[in-house]
Amino acid sequence: MAAPKRVLLIDNEEGICRMVEAILQDNGYEVTAFTRSFEAMERFEPGLWDVVITDVKMPGLDGLEVLRRVKEKAPALPVIMITAYATVEVSIQALRRGAYDMLTKPFEPEELLYRVRNALKHIELLEENEGLREELAGKFRFDNIIGASSALKALLDKVEKIAPRDLSVLVTGESGTGKELIAQAIHYNSPRRDSRFVAINCGALPESILEGELFGYRKGAFTGAREDRRGLLETADGGTLFLDEVGTLPSNVQKTLLRFLQEREFLRLGDTAPTRVNVRILSATNADLKACVKAGTFREDLFYRLNVVNIHLPPLRERVADIPLLAAHFIQLQNAKFGTAVRGLSPEALEVACAYPWPGNIRELRNAIEAALAMEGGDTVSLPVLAQFIDVPSTVVAAGEEGEGDASAHAAAMARFEADYLRSVLRRHGGNVEAAAFEAGLNIATLYRKIKKYGIRRDGS
Repeated sequence: MAAPKRVLLIDNEEGICRMVEAILQDNGYEVTAFTRSFEAMERFEPGLWDVVITDVKMPGLDGLEVLRRVKEKAPALPVIMITAYATVEVSIQALRRGAYDMLTKPFEPEELLYRVRNALKHIELLEENEGLREELAGKFRFDNIIGASSALKALLDKVEKIAPRDLSVLVTGESGTGKELIAQAIHYNSPRRDSRFVAINCGALPESILEGELFGYRKGAFTGAREDRRGLLETADGGTLFLDEVGTLPSNVQKTLLRFLQEREFLRLGDTAPTRVNVRILSATNADLKACVKAGTFREDLFYRLNVVNIHLPPLRERVADIPLLAAHFIQLQNAKFGTAVRGLSPEALEVACAYPWPGNIRELRNAIEAALAMEGGDTVSLPVLAQFIDVPSTVVAAGEEGEGDASAHAAAMARFEADYLRSVLRRHGGNVEAAAFEAGLNIATLYRKIKKYGIRRDGS
């Protein structure tokens, strides 16, 4: 059961004080009443009360001085002023100094209760909004992007430098590497953090719908346009618009977007007057936009407007040091969500997870962890359970099932797994050791040592 709301009541008229106190107490409020304002202010401390009700005209400290002192110590605390002399001048003074409401004597009990409920609701909304802002700020702080690899640290250092600068940023990287999370981190660590972050997947909508979604339209602009509609650019005014899969934009939308980036204005469909908005554009792609420019499917001038700063997210296979941290993070989230107590991956499962190339990157790792926790009955995620959701050779799984009692068999199976993986990487790159090392997240010298160790040919045979 929620604790009763606490009211500080100050009125030098003892009869009024007793009446208001009785009304509030009968309706579940906890009331502390004073007939002397000096005494009330001596006792006042932030956090002791949820609302203050004070008369305006009192000997000694009048209500306006009480209001000033309350607001000095607790600016957000709502103060309701009671007066028998509701002049415009007094009301303006009180409201300018931060009073929440004015209540004129005589008043009905229902009116008093209505004003008190409104004041309490107001403060609850303020606290809720502040909590939301803190949650958003916390969610997208840099230290909440999981990882400790040198590649991630270098990336976040770059993000921290460019976030406050109102530049267009193109985030590149394979699918599942967390491009939208980086875009959100840029927005929530920029001066635009208190305005909206609006995202759209450009590849998810057909051309006929995408243009209207981005720029809006006027009633009658096309069949089915029954009313004026604001586009996402207007919705994001003052904030950030994130264009995911920007490489899929059709040519007509590219042209309109380019005009906006150049002139900071655009035309709604069916409109003749331009619309101006203040929006920062962040975009992302897993495609090679330079190759698209050469192929003629993406405008070169738009590419340079979007790519003022480029942030490239490395694939998870190049961030092997981050895999244990990410896995632990996803396990913690699932434990909190479902009330479980899984401690982590077993040593065998963690070893395989670090050796696995994760072609779907962080998204694939998260999905695998969530699925494994749904199936796991023990206090750690075992290798046989994890192997149901990623492509692990059966020899490795069999060795993992034998556990610590046969460490040599497990080591041999892991060696076969690593050798098979390196052969496949070398085959994909036609024997180019430098490219294969880059994909595997190894330096060239290490890859050469492993090639020699496992007797692998450079062509992957």
